[in-house]
Amino acid sequence: MPSKVRQVGISESPLSVDQALRLVSGSAVGGIAVFVGTVRNSDHGADVVSLDYTQHSSAVDVLAKCAEETADQHDVLAIAVEHRVGHLEVGDIAVVVAVGAVHRGEALAACAHLINTLKAEVPIWKEQHFVSGESEWVGLSSDSDEPVAAPDTSPIEARPGVGSGRP
Repeated sequence: MPSKVRQVGISESPLSVDQALRLVSGSAVGGIAVFVGTVRNSDHGADVVSLDYTQHSSAVDVLAKCAEETADQHDVLAIAVEHRVGHLEVGDIAVVVAVGAVHRGEALAACAHLINTLKAEVPIWKEQHFVSGESEWVGLSSDSDEPVAAPDTSPIEARPGVGSGRP
């Protein structure tokens, strides 16, 4: 039986909502839920001008695991998920999650589950750059006074056996 996960990717290139929709569409699909995360212009009351996403070398494997677990836990027909890394400007698409199911309820529940799991588990961090010239890392945490290690900036990789949806 083919995998319900049609796309798992981490990319430095702009993401395509249309591609994600195509990947989860089909004659049996009665509902498609899509989440599109974009770079917003403020955080904590400060004006954001851009951000940089950095990934750990395990990020694509963790993302694939999250997508497969979502497919196993929800009655869905197809899932596509892709996250962007690198430099993004306000308004750029940072993440796309698309889920196709027979009914909307299952699609919506799976889409919410996957984006929440992705945010909690996938080792991708962002450095926000503010109008003030200051910046801050989001997603790095430390319970001690020890310095936080810099993110692993290994090259982007595709997970073997999972299509990127790109030719």
